[in-house]
Amino acid sequence: MEIANKIIITDIEDIATISYPKRKRVKINNRKCYGLSFCIEGQITYTCLGKKYISDPHHAIILPQGQSYSIYGDKQGTFPLINFKCMSQLCDTMIVLPIENPSTYIKEFEYMKALSIFERNNPKVMSIFYDIIYRLLSKDGKNSNILLNAEKFLENNFDNPKITNEMLAKQCGISEIYFRKLFSKQYGITPHQYIINIRVNKAKQLLTDGVLKVNAISEKCGFSNSNHFCRIFKEKTGLTPMEYMNRNYISKI
Repeated sequence: MEIANKIIITDIEDIATISYPKRKRVKINNRKCYGLSFCIEGQITYTCLGKKYISDPHHAIILPQGQSYSIYGDKQGTFPLINFKCMSQLCDTMIVLPIENPSTYIKEFEYMKALSIFERNNPKVMSIFYDIIYRLLSKDGKNSNILLNAEKFLENNFDNPKITNEMLAKQCGISEIYFRKLFSKQYGITPHQYIINIRVNKAKQLLTDGVLKVNAISEKCGFSNSNHFCRIFKEKTGLTPMEYMNRNYISKI
């Protein structure tokens, strides 16, 4: 999910392990913050906005801030819970997240819980939580694994102006049509737009360094020519490369 790249966590409110009995029903009104709920054993059903969401050992759930919902205990169980706040809205309903290796996440949860006793460990706790959230939100079942080779290829070859969807699909072992459909579904943008974003972000870094000239940066970032680079860069940032460099050149700090 593209949301994985945009989420900014401002605070972890608490880290707790909840024991929930069978057949118990609870109503939650206007939840004060977001929550990430795992399941060690058992099963509960959340009902939110008329839809049901199952929490079991192979499915984590993100609970929405400000939302009201009910909880029902299908099976008695134990549910690790991390309550947190974000800078902007994460979701307005529940998000079910499939888990391939639940024991890994439970171990990380227990480590976070142990560290959180001491305030000096807050940066480490936040780091672990960011990693958990990113991995969970970046997954889309088996599809994330299929696209992994394309992601790695782009990391190492984004400066190649001749990259095509056909090349990327070949890295994944799937057809070009299926690759485009799968990629757009997972990232919310086309492969071409994704590559452009990578190139523009790299160009920002090089412009901020203030070492290379615009023509060299254009080539180093995989643009076909400097005119194309300047046009795309201004579309994305609202500034020409030179304007961006003048505003952000690190020697001015």
